[in-house]
Amino acid sequence: MEYLLKTNALTKRYGRHEAVSRVSLHVRQGDIYGLIGRNGAGKTTILKMISGLAAPTEGDFSLFGYSGKAAKQVLHRVGTLIENPGIYPNLTAAENLRLKCIAMGVRNSKEMISSLLKIVGLSDTGRKRAGKFSLGMKQRLGIALALVGEPDLVVLDEPINGLDPQGIAEIREAIEKLNREQGITFIISSHILEELSKMATSYGIVHNGTLLQELTREALLQKCSERIELKVDDTARACTVLEKMGIHEYKVVDMDTIQIFERLEDSGEITVQLAQNGIKTMSITVKNEALEDYYLNLTGGAQNDKLD
Repeated sequence: MEYLLKTNALTKRYGRHEAVSRVSLHVRQGDIYGLIGRNGAGKTTILKMISGLAAPTEGDFSLFGYSGKAAKQVLHRVGTLIENPGIYPNLTAAENLRLKCIAMGVRNSKEMISSLLKIVGLSDTGRKRAGKFSLGMKQRLGIALALVGEPDLVVLDEPINGLDPQGIAEIREAIEKLNREQGITFIISSHILEELSKMATSYGIVHNGTLLQELTREALLQKCSERIELKVDDTARACTVLEKMGIHEYKVVDMDTIQIFERLEDSGEITVQLAQNGIKTMSITVKNEALEDYYLNLTGGAQNDKLD
């Protein structure tokens, strides 16, 4: 099986409006596939069609090696979170998961429920009803529901909406762990490119209902200039330390900011060396704005296409 999921000229029309036009995606097993596009680009409609929640107007897709009508017979191997999580507000998180387990015919559901609540950071919600959850907590519960039954493919539509920075980091770590340890393939749509770029291994760029480009993470990084942005209390002395570390591809942006274009995996070592030389690090982050710039250039500029 060359691709776990392959779509062939997938098209969806609502009356005269063509929401998706001849989209052909290629998702390999083990991918974390990032579907990039502004709100309204057609991402949700694409995900609905490949999840069996909407019928294509034209085109078709193959799933796990099955195509046409046969593909529908393996949709039980796909977990989905599209738009609002389908939760029962008067039940707890565990009770919502228990109902999903019953519907999926899952045995040993108690163990699975406990594991899923831990994965999405809802272990301590106890008897609190889901209707009282914050938006972010509901989103986490929706992700847990998508994972019931140990699916081989999980489709997540804007999964980090409503999450605080800590929640975003926890969900990202959970997705990477599930992908790495259990081999689950993910398709994740988002308009927040900086976050998506931290975990996606392949990308599909969607604009006005069409697929503009597919590329791997490696290919995208070759096109985009990823960098470390370092803020310190003494840039002159910091540059001396960087030079001693063998780091020469950097740029002093202003009186407290340095951009580093090499050894992006060594941010921890950089802060240690700066501290040992008495230089205070105020912040150090890996920046990916170039990814958004690439998207905007590909779609014709920022005037009408700025991502939210």
